[in-house]
Amino acid sequence: MSGVLRDLVDVVRPWLQRARRVERRELREFAAWLEHTSNLVHISVLLFVPVLIAAVTVISNTGDVFPFVLFPPLASGTFTLFADPEGKYASPTKFVAGLTAGALCGTAAIWVAMHTALHDPLGTDSLRVSPVAAALTIFLTGVVTWAFDFEEPSAFSTALLALIAPVFSNSGTVGDFLLQYAGSVFVASSVVAVAFSFWRSEFYEQRERYLYRSTQGDDQVLVPMRGEDAEAAAMFGAKLAAAHDAGKVVLVDVVDDRAIAEAAETLSTEAATDTTLVDPETSELDPEEDVAEAQAADDAAERLETQAHRIRTKLGVRCEVVVAGDGSNPGQTVLRTAREMNCDLIVTPYEEYRGGLSGFVRTLFGGTVNAVAYRPAPDSEPRRRWRRVLVPVRRAGDTAHAMIDFARRLVGRGGSVGVCTCIDREGDRRSTESMLADLVEAFDGSFETRVARSDIEEFLASNDDHYDLFIIGASTDRSAASRFVAPPTFQRIGDLDCDVAVVHRP
Repeated sequence: MSGVLRDLVDVVRPWLQRARRVERRELREFAAWLEHTSNLVHISVLLFVPVLIAAVTVISNTGDVFPFVLFPPLASGTFTLFADPEGKYASPTKFVAGLTAGALCGTAAIWVAMHTALHDPLGTDSLRVSPVAAALTIFLTGVVTWAFDFEEPSAFSTALLALIAPVFSNSGTVGDFLLQYAGSVFVASSVVAVAFSFWRSEFYEQRERYLYRSTQGDDQVLVPMRGEDAEAAAMFGAKLAAAHDAGKVVLVDVVDDRAIAEAAETLSTEAATDTTLVDPETSELDPEEDVAEAQAADDAAERLETQAHRIRTKLGVRCEVVVAGDGSNPGQTVLRTAREMNCDLIVTPYEEYRGGLSGFVRTLFGGTVNAVAYRPAPDSEPRRRWRRVLVPVRRAGDTAHAMIDFARRLVGRGGSVGVCTCIDREGDRRSTESMLADLVEAFDGSFETRVARSDIEEFLASNDDHYDLFIIGASTDRSAASRFVAPPTFQRIGDLDCDVAVVHRP
């Protein structure tokens, strides 16, 4: 029986592991989906508006406090608050004052109607409203809300409902009910306003902290020291890490066959350099080659330590060095080192091959670790400060949030960050401006947003002298066919007079 159970466990375990992987992937995808402000707002409307209306209903049922005619304008007003938390009508004060003002104006219109024989709220035709009374109600509401800057769409609903509200009352007199109605509007709207204020200040405006996983890490930075721009990339990565208290930089150099050969050339004769790396009889490293490999590793460690000391001195961030072997596939070696060193971001010097990314950078962009390819401006010294940074974005999402977060880290408190989008049609301007506003409002600091009806290449080329850095997405989420038809922006912008950082998120 135990053997059968073991066989059953062996069969079920792979399926359970696969299910957990699928669940984790779906959770990550849902978290990325929730980073879109529009999605977050819709989820909040679906969750919080019914709960608030239910809470007010419970209060009403327990003590017959709020007349049911109050609920339609209360529900529509609550939706208006949550659907556009930063919009024109998203003021809790105006919400309460507007609904209450509408109820009072409706009450005033009933008083006028009762004293001019226009309408009897408790008469036989109580559900028939005088057109004059209705017009007077809307007029008074418009005047009062305009004069006191309490303009709220739902105010006109509470005003009109006051004309028929006494019919649904058990109160003895119309006056008593109208007083109860206006007070109920004030209390119920205040409950909603307090809940909305708490939600907006403690959750919506803090969504970067709670929801944006793209901005919660990337403080353990691995930098492969390759090529002529290695020092500049190291400074860039160190600046990103230094923005967080737990930030750390790991400089890595891969000792490959070429490095070993160069070391062997300095230690041995030309004949020793030409020997094979492996002795065919013993299948072990030759002593000369073993020494050459150790010398290559020592040389790499010395170079890394020199750069690490410079980073610690200038930026005050922790810096470690790693010399990795097995250079047959440098990209995979760097990815493996990042996982072993618990790094969540790789900053590599930008490398090209035949007009596109080199195989090394493509390997990093194909991994599961966030990666940035950094290209400094031509003929420039390695930067330590970036004062003005521009972030071109195509759409909202976790990649856009990560790029904005990187820009904010680099400029610090004294710099400025611009977020821009280029559009093809003038009709897209309003929706694009709203998208950019949603992107930046979750972050602390000052931002400028720009919407240009221009080609992205021309726009960046005409503004490169105004900025120190462009942070651009790698477009790795696009299909191969799409990338073939329209190459990524970073491949089309050529030489600019500013630095360029290409961001990839798996």
